Amino acid sequence: MTMEQLSKDQSKTRQWEQALNLLYVNFRDYSKETLRTFDSEDIHQARVNSRKLLTLLSILDPQHTSGLYPVFKQAQKRLGKVRDADVLIDSFKSRRKLAKEDGDTRTAELLEAVIKHQKDKRKTYRKKLAEELPKLTGKDLDGLWNDFLSGQLEGLVAKRDANVVMRELEVAFEQKKKACKTIFQQNAESTEAFDSLHQLRIAAKELRYTASAAAFTLNQKFHAHEEIYKNIQEQLGLINDKRVWLDTLNSIGRAELDIGKKTWNTFTSTLRAEVLDALHQNDVVHIADKTK
Repeated sequence: MTMEQLSKDQSKTRQWEQALNLLYVNFRDYSKETLRTFDSEDIHQARVNSRKLLTLLSILDPQHTSGLYPVFKQAQKRLGKVRDADVLIDSFKSRRKLAKEDGDTRTAELLEAVIKHQKDKRKTYRKKLAEELPKLTGKDLDGLWNDFLSGQLEGLVAKRDANVVMRELEVAFEQKKKACKTIFQQNAESTEAFDSLHQLRIAAKELRYTASAAAFTLNQKFHAHEEIYKNIQEQLGLINDKRVWLDTLNSIGRAELDIGKKTWNTFTSTLRAEVLDALHQNDVVHIADKTK
């Protein structure tokens, strides 16, 4: 190896170390704030930074030999439970406000019941997060992290190329998109179709986060991918969110919420129509209009 090549490799390793350390510090700081106040933005940022760390670790160490991946994955899972509850509660609060403004007191009561139910759920998620996050972000993690940077990083950087990973993710996304289109041609409103769309959303998310987290080492042709796949993820995410909210309502049940049958049927029908509208409005996987 020439001195020029050695210098280039060391520079590349430093780039990776700086990028990883920034995400790690952010993850630790936002996690600390999360445990202090459970602020929704702190939770969101802790989750985003853990997701980016998982992305970069998947590029460098796909076999997860460092022991870091499962730690960040568990943290992301616990953060995600609280974050999803926050999003649902905020959305239903907005709906409740509109229902009150329209004088629709029964729908407002239904939404209030769902909000109360989800707040109780969130208390459980917050408790588990408060119990587990300190263990996942303590001195043991610092030790694993420092060992990874000093012992494994340079060798892994020399072997792995984020550009190759991006291309593989692109191919996987297109394959999932093709499979999704095939299912949608058969029955666009089936459970299988929605599950396929959910998998496509996950593939778009992987591309988005890889383009963002690994931007410092990616070729120019990939620099627009973060925005491209963010748009795709958001469209598919809107469908998924509404579907999850409908599934959440059905899993709770009308009796648990003590809501009249007419009010329940009207609201769930409205939400179901929103799911289908978002499905037909998306431009990622074209849905044929059967009325034409």
